[in-house]
Amino acid sequence: MDLNSMSQKFKKFAGSASTTINRAVQFTEEKLGSAEKTELDAHFENLLQRSDKTRIWTEKVLKGTECVIQPNPNQRMEDMMYEKLEKKKKDRMTSSESLGQHMVDAGNDFGPGTSYGNALIKSGQAQMRIGNAEREYVQSTVNNFLTPLKNFLEGDMKTIMKERKLLENKRLDLDACKSRLRKAKSTTAQQQAEADLRVAQSEFDRQAEITKILLEGVNSTHAHHLRCLNDFIEAQGNYYAQCSQYIRDLQSQLGSYSVGSATSMGGGAPSNMHSSSVPNSNSPLTPSAPPAIQVTAPTPTEKKQARVLYDYDAADSTELSLLADELIMVYKVAGLDDDWLMAERGSQRGKVPVTYLEVLE
Repeated sequence: MDLNSMSQKFKKFAGSASTTINRAVQFTEEKLGSAEKTELDAHFENLLQRSDKTRIWTEKVLKGTECVIQPNPNQRMEDMMYEKLEKKKKDRMTSSESLGQHMVDAGNDFGPGTSYGNALIKSGQAQMRIGNAEREYVQSTVNNFLTPLKNFLEGDMKTIMKERKLLENKRLDLDACKSRLRKAKSTTAQQQAEADLRVAQSEFDRQAEITKILLEGVNSTHAHHLRCLNDFIEAQGNYYAQCSQYIRDLQSQLGSYSVGSATSMGGGAPSNMHSSSVPNSNSPLTPSAPPAIQVTAPTPTEKKQARVLYDYDAADSTELSLLADELIMVYKVAGLDDDWLMAERGSQRGKVPVTYLEVLE
């Protein structure tokens, strides 16, 4: 390296160090109140305040939304790590999908032919559908809401902050030049200070214009974020509507189960869990009985087809177990309580509660 090149680098370093020192001195004197500070106009100050509010609240809304769609902080940290490393996130099951899988497995183990097993399977399938809807909702939120907010913070807002820092440095340079001009004693020093001031003023004005243009662009950012917010609310509304529909469908499928029906795993249930009639709605151990259906009872010698409304497990050998939606033949027999009918399914025969049936004409 020749001496000329070394000399130029040293001058550049010295000039940079001198500028940094002058800025530090000017900043310190402003804080102490011994130096004047160039003030920006009111419109510019409003733009700066709105930019700060936009950055702060966008960061908070972003973090809050991430907590809503992923409440587990450990999984959020793991997802962030994968994102920073630019690796594919782990394809994990949602909590509802995991619960649904456990329910389905339990129902198959207990036996899909039993009331409890069948109910578990139906509930598990509904939970898995809810989990799938949640996955779609989260993906839509990430793509249409979170990603645009992150892109703004990491792109436009970083550029604005960078240009604002440059503007502040140019402002310190300008005020430092004004201070040197006031302190200049000789004509030569005044002329040099005036020349430096003109350059500093020009650079400050240019940087102020660049920064102002960027700050005014926050208006379009707000409009874009409003569209993203609408997409997020629409996705959230669709998700909750789907969940509500899945639960209503599940409730319709399950109907009303008595405790004896729910606890029986396919065989007879303990006698104290059943009565010889429909479960008592006043019993603290059982839920309300299914709503009564207007039934046209067949005559003692007339057999009619009936559709089973709800699953029913026989309490003893005189009763017949039922599965929802199956068709059986029913008829009246002498001496049988009006709340019961005799039923036949192939070679099987036993009494069944009327409230569990819809007798077909």
